[in-house]
Amino acid sequence: MPSPASPDQEATVNPKMTEAQKRLTTPRAAAVAGILFSVLLLTSLVLVQISVPAKPQDAGDWLAGSWKTVTLALNLVPFAGIAFLWFIGVLRDRLGTNEDRFFATVFLGSGLLFLAMLFASAAVAGGTLAIFGTSPGLLIDSGLYSFGRTITYEIMNVYTMKMAGVFMITTCTLSLRTGIIPRWMAILGLALALFLILSLGLLSWASLVFPLWVLLISVYVLMANLGRPKSEATTTGAPD
Repeated sequence: MPSPASPDQEATVNPKMTEAQKRLTTPRAAAVAGILFSVLLLTSLVLVQISVPAKPQDAGDWLAGSWKTVTLALNLVPFAGIAFLWFIGVLRDRLGTNEDRFFATVFLGSGLLFLAMLFASAAVAGGTLAIFGTSPGLLIDSGLYSFGRTITYEIMNVYTMKMAGVFMITTCTLSLRTGIIPRWMAILGLALALFLILSLGLLSWASLVFPLWVLLISVYVLMANLGRPKSEATTTGAPD
């Protein structure tokens, strides 16, 4: 009785099948990862927005009633980061040989820096809240709250959002060249990216722009892929 063929043997026997499967599943994977990232990060940011004062110079009065809510929001960030890494990977695979080296370097670098600083701000905020959970009086009296709050605000609203804007610019530029998303969507992304870069962290709700933009792209990719015949989805890229 013959043994079943391994995936490598199947790829050798029928390379067209594996390439078709790859073209079919990669856009859906990108869409699902992007939607998951957007939902998790939006939930986290909204919970923080409704619980924490916008200005970092507050006295910390919100801690007594909202620190558990903010802790929950921070616990969502690592899972959003995992989904964003997957989103970056499948987008690069979607670009394939059309990926320009210059823009690809900035695209990958800005995405990883965004993720690193998002994690850093969440870690500082989480550490500050952990101190409050054990020694509330020590946190306020020692000045650790003011320090942690200011550091978190600066990292998240200034540096993290700037990297998000750069990621959007490179993604939209590559999209204009390759047509993986509609032209109007890429132009909208460029305008929103400039808004993030020039906002200088003065608008706290501006942080919602990036996950909303990722959600828009992800929903489009998923709907466009599901709406096409299977034979067309395996032989063509994303429509303009």
